[in-house]
Amino acid sequence: MKAARFHAREDLRIEDIPEPGLRAGAVKIAVAWCGICGTDLHEFLEGPIFTPPPGHPHGLSNEAAPVTLGHEFSGTVEELGEGVTGLAIGDSVVVEPYFVCDECGPCREGNYNLCTQLGFIGLAGGGGGLSEKIVVGSRWVHPVGDIPLDEAALIEPLAVAYHAVGRSGLKAGDVAVVGGAGPIGLLTAAVLKGIGVTTVVTELSAARKGKATSSGVADHLIDPSSDDVKARVLELTGGTGADAAFECAGVNAVLDTMLDVVKPAGVVVNVSIWGRPAAVDMQKIVLKEIDLRGTIAYRGDHAAAIKLVQDGKVDLKPFITGRIALEDLVDKGFDTLINHNDTAVKIIVHP
Repeated sequence: MKAARFHAREDLRIEDIPEPGLRAGAVKIAVAWCGICGTDLHEFLEGPIFTPPPGHPHGLSNEAAPVTLGHEFSGTVEELGEGVTGLAIGDSVVVEPYFVCDECGPCREGNYNLCTQLGFIGLAGGGGGLSEKIVVGSRWVHPVGDIPLDEAALIEPLAVAYHAVGRSGLKAGDVAVVGGAGPIGLLTAAVLKGIGVTTVVTELSAARKGKATSSGVADHLIDPSSDDVKARVLELTGGTGADAAFECAGVNAVLDTMLDVVKPAGVVVNVSIWGRPAAVDMQKIVLKEIDLRGTIAYRGDHAAAIKLVQDGKVDLKPFITGRIALEDLVDKGFDTLINHNDTAVKIIVHP
């Protein structure tokens, strides 16, 4: 079968590899669509980060580069391994793309997204969504019912956003600032809107500003190049500041601004993955008693994220700005998102 294989930094190849074999307790999925994630871009430009380098296989997958990329994917159940229940051939599904040990302290406490040996399918091995077929343990497979499979490819990043919002402690009627209107920022704003939070989105890119407005996820939109973000947020909140803010850009200036816009005793959630260490103005945190919180991936959030879509509280369709074939992955996918990201939000791939 065809698969996109990460070999090394800036070395991504479409190759023919063997189709994976079914095993007990697992499900074979025919991949329908796979999103290109910012993490994939970081891996391509700066990696290996999450991908084990050659000669150093991941402790749970036992794989090292080259590996098949892709962790935001949807598909159809094609075969069921021995012992699998709760799924049927033909089901539309998405995957929670994890390797966890189930033995470390975090795993035993139920915090499997903090597993000390954590790996991601599509980064640390185990196949990936940028291929025609994949075999995944049934534990990680979630039916999506009648959600169209192209939209369902966005359930994984939606679950990231849902988990991040949960980390904030926000409730209906609160005000939140989302710094950065890339895919995760837009989906974070979508989840916030879905639970009744007023959203203020900051963004420079014309395409992403347009998407924040046209999708309806931004109650207020601020362009930091032309507006004073802190002053505008204070104006919108009667001088109080936002209840929480989300750093979704991986840009130091955005993190600094999020510390500025939250109210005293407010919460800043860092959602982005950073390619290099950030500088944090600790005095801002100290003098306002800000809680700066990390968030990684998801933990039991897929079912709730799927329900938000099924209940009509989140519409995923507006965020898909491109559909490409696997063979066009680098030229029309990675190149666009790296060098022309003002023209696209979420590109999905049909293997």
